[in-house]
Amino acid sequence: QVQLVESGGGLVQAGGSLRLSCAASGSIFSIRAMGWYRSAPGKQREFVARITSGAITNYADSVKGRFTISRDNAKNTVYLQMNSLKPEDTAVYYCTQEAPGMDYWGKGTLVTVSS
Repeated sequence: QVQLVESGGGLVQAGGSLRLSCAASGSIFSIRAMGWYRSAPGKQREFVARITSGAITNYADSVKGRFTISRDNAKNTVYLQMNSLKPEDTAVYYCTQEAPGMDYWGKGTLVTVSS
């Protein structure tokens, strides 16, 4: 079965940086598209970033130019580098893996940005 484990969240001051990691197991990682979503308390889940098996990326407008998604297939890991963080970025961040007909989700890691 697919397992996704996020790490790297924490408390950071506005303007600072964090790097999130997502370790995947139970699938052929190199052929799967991966992504990041986030959910603030009381808000709907929001798309953040996506990377295909060919390393093509796309981003939500709210994070474009500040966040970078990348992958290391040798480590079965996807990353989200977050720079110039804003209080509005505070949320639980979830890693996703696309599969035929369904997506898999991690349990999330909390990012808190103070002003």
